[in-house]
Amino acid sequence: MFTTSLPLPTGLSLPVTRMKLPATGMYPRITKLIFDEWQEIWDCCAGNKLHAIRPTVGDYKQKSCLSRRDAVLLNRLRIGHTRLTHSYLLTGDDLPECGTCQCPLTVKHILVECVDLKDVRNKHFVASIIKDLFDNIEAHKIIDFIKETRFYKQLQRFHINVCYLFLF
Repeated sequence: MFTTSLPLPTGLSLPVTRMKLPATGMYPRITKLIFDEWQEIWDCCAGNKLHAIRPTVGDYKQKSCLSRRDAVLLNRLRIGHTRLTHSYLLTGDDLPECGTCQCPLTVKHILVECVDLKDVRNKHFVASIIKDLFDNIEAHKIIDFIKETRFYKQLQRFHINVCYLFLF
């Protein structure tokens, strides 16, 4: 319990009364202060690619009913880190390239840039900016596109043997 003396508006001649307030009454205000501070720090990271995807901090509620596997994949696509596009960092391999475009294979390239996937992409959605894709396109359409292009299993979690990494 907190004890406080509340100032009275001017012109009232009532005595100041000490009141006990439960600490739980302060939680909403403290939570707001924490979120405001967190948002201020996050806004300083405007150059961060994650900031472009989610500019506000706080709870994120998934918009659709996806399986756990699909929800994880969608979040990996959202941040741009997948097994297919980033495993080379752990294995020492070369950066993967798109077989058609001969440019670095990235999530952005697969989802919005690759000309070889344009027809399949247009069948499921139309987006030219990755942020618009995740903000405006239904999640199941993105997952269906990934499945039809046969990237679904390749984009899943890392399957690298950790023991193998420590042997060399």
